[in-house]
Amino acid sequence: MKAATHGTIHGLGGVGKSTLALHYAHRYRGDYTLIWWINAASPAEIETSLTGLTHTLVPDWAATADRAAQVAWTMQWLAWHPHWLLVYDNVEHPDDLAPYTGALHKGHHLATSRLAIGWPDNASSIALGNLDPDDATTLLCRITFKEDSTTASQKAEARSLAAELGYLPLAIKQAGAYLAQNRGISLRAYRSHLSAKLDKTAHGARAERAIARIWDVTLESLGNGNRLALEVLYTAVWLAPDDIPHNLLAPLGTDTDDLAEAIGTLAAYSMVTDTGTAVTVHRLVQTVLRTRQNPADARSALRLQGRNQAEQAVLRGLTPLPHKENPDEENWDTFTPHLVTLAATRLPELLNPPLADAYAIAAQRLCEQGHSSRAVPLFEATLAHREQVLGQAHPETLTSRNDLATACHAAGDLDHAIRLLKTTLAQRTHALGDTHRDTLKTRHNLALAFRAAGKLDRAIPLLEHALTQSIQTLGNTDPDTLANRGDLAWAYKSAGDLRRAIPLYEATLSQCEHTLGDTHPHTLTIRHNLATAHQAAGDPDHAIPLYEATHAQRNQILGSMHPETLITRNNLASGYLAAGDLDRAIQLHEATLTDFEETFGDTHPDTLTSRSNLAYAYNAAGYSDRAIPLHESTLAQREQILGDAHPDTLKSRGNLANAYQASGDLNRAIALHESTLAQREQLLGDTHPDTLKSRHNLANAYQASGDLNRAIPLLGITLAQRQKILGNTHPDTLKSHRDLARARAAVMQQRDSSIRQPASGLQPPSQTTDHPE
Repeated sequence: MKAATHGTIHGLGGVGKSTLALHYAHRYRGDYTLIWWINAASPAEIETSLTGLTHTLVPDWAATADRAAQVAWTMQWLAWHPHWLLVYDNVEHPDDLAPYTGALHKGHHLATSRLAIGWPDNASSIALGNLDPDDATTLLCRITFKEDSTTASQKAEARSLAAELGYLPLAIKQAGAYLAQNRGISLRAYRSHLSAKLDKTAHGARAERAIARIWDVTLESLGNGNRLALEVLYTAVWLAPDDIPHNLLAPLGTDTDDLAEAIGTLAAYSMVTDTGTAVTVHRLVQTVLRTRQNPADARSALRLQGRNQAEQAVLRGLTPLPHKENPDEENWDTFTPHLVTLAATRLPELLNPPLADAYAIAAQRLCEQGHSSRAVPLFEATLAHREQVLGQAHPETLTSRNDLATACHAAGDLDHAIRLLKTTLAQRTHALGDTHRDTLKTRHNLALAFRAAGKLDRAIPLLEHALTQSIQTLGNTDPDTLANRGDLAWAYKSAGDLRRAIPLYEATLSQCEHTLGDTHPHTLTIRHNLATAHQAAGDPDHAIPLYEATHAQRNQILGSMHPETLITRNNLASGYLAAGDLDRAIQLHEATLTDFEETFGDTHPDTLTSRSNLAYAYNAAGYSDRAIPLHESTLAQREQILGDAHPDTLKSRGNLANAYQASGDLNRAIALHESTLAQREQLLGDTHPDTLKSRHNLANAYQASGDLNRAIPLLGITLAQRQKILGNTHPDTLKSHRDLARARAAVMQQRDSSIRQPASGLQPPSQTTDHPE
């Protein structure tokens, strides 16, 4: 049966997921115009596989195009051509596939993964377990005895051995390969040898124990016959598992024929898969061989020797190491997966300074490409090396810790980022002084991390301190000073202090235009953020022209799909919504959400913001049936990714409550409004504008349910606070005036006469919903 448009094969390591996918691709190869195998352990490796397709289809053009252009070309080709199959092998995070499965619909997507959850609802799924006893016995006999006839005794021994191996396909395949290479050894003798190894491999998962016991027997055989094969194998286990070039595996001075023979021996034992130019090693095999650390084992030296050989081979491929701002792009694309694997499996007892430098260069490149999570192990390895060699407080160590914190922040691990930045700030203050540029940068980064975590009470004092010192130390127009001033204005806006935010933005924009120019990226950022402040102040007439100018400039300079262009387009749509142009706002929000999903994936924070804003627009237009499912899915994803009390999560909860209320489901609306208000009071304080919105919306929900005794006091409190915080003429203050007057009028009507129209027949109160982010 052919795959659905999007199918997944999931199961434990070693059960044959990749083999089944390969069998499917082979069986139905006549039905597809193109079949392409993608190493999908990370977004970066997916992109690398896609560039390989570009090189295959348009080699001359690809030879001079950069990586991003090659990926874009392949995406465009796949979008135009039908009847292709993409096989995503060893997917670690299902969301990594969203930019491809969400945008490419003319072919089939087939994924293999250990994960059973996290896949789209419309994806067909096959759960692959271990073989049943009969199939396992048949497979073992077929591999071991080739075309020879199998006796009843041999079948019985094969069944016992298959049971000993837990019916794991990978273990059976490798045991059979050993027996086929050593025809003089019976299944009974082999099984006895395995049993003798049981005590040495008692730890770990069942699959790992089975593989470890097989490898003990197989490696003993190799050690007696082909020492070079062992060296090659122990080099391969430290590298990325897929597409390891032969030249990375050869010890210096190795004859090419000897290397080919060693790799052939490993392939014969099913320890590697060889294409003739590169090999692949199963991830489970790598895990077992990396972690075997019995000091009495004679292969312990081979393990360390293999690690050293892997490190030196990668460095030879990158030598001479370039300056990190100017690396050889294609070469680094090839070697980065191996650097990431080396960094993630580093051994503290081995020190390699050039390798630490290579980690740092690769990490910076990954961050520039938007793969911050992939850069984290590289930065961690660089930091660990510099701490060990240079000490905790050395300037290079502090730079590495700051870089790691920045990557953690970008990857969404704010708690780790804040801990690292606190340590770095204390050490830089002690070592460099309170006003050194590096100290100021760390203080600024810590403030941004606090702001991203919703801790504005910690962020604003740090930003004010950093700005004062930056002006005194670096001058009023230094780029770092301008960045501090813009971020402080953003923090004021986030805290609802628009009276300080807008003038600071306007002053900063004027300085940026004069110092940096009208189209400098920082100038565009400040212009965009000034527009958001005007919109938050209820002034779309000032916001929209700023949005439109910024969008036109970013579209021209950065391109239509650049993240900053998409963010501007998203906020321009929100500006149209605030101005009452619902049709234009919805159309632009729908198009922008599609672009966000294609560029970032389904659960990226910016995609969630775009989805939330589209739902908000649907609700404003009266399309509750479209708004509610979007709000519910966005809330669930934000709770999972950002946490239950993150400001963006609270916005989603408030927006969903308003959508429930608009649809007439007052019970669910009131419960959500009450919980959102309680959390905002605790997190943001009693007078924050978002807290006031929650209080106002809860009052309106009470009034809609006829509970005026609870609605009127809340509306009165909200009005008084808005007059004090926002002023008498702010749109939100005027809404509070109007809704309080209506509520009081409803009470008077009830008192004057029971014959008069009931309060529920009056014009409904206005909703002060959460503004789109």
